[in-house]
Amino acid sequence: MQMTNENEVLKLTIATPEGILYQGAADSVKFPGTKSAFTVLPFHAPIISSLDQGVVTYTREEVAREVEIKGGFVQVKSNEVSVCVEI
Repeated sequence: MQMTNENEVLKLTIATPEGILYQGAADSVKFPGTKSAFTVLPFHAPIISSLDQGVVTYTREEVAREVEIKGGFVQVKSNEVSVCVEI
């Protein structure tokens, strides 16, 4: 098991109009961006992006979890990743 410094993880929140799907730490998050797929790692540059239909995959301690989405938006700032999606 890989141990990471708390400063080297992302604070991830995945929300829908119905409520919070996930709120916690993540080592990486992959998104189906409108222009192309992309991955967010700790210390990623600030970004706001629209999301297409597809799968958001977040990884924590080598365990990957997936959320199928119809679309949405993501904001990354200071190791905080806020995702608002429709499922």
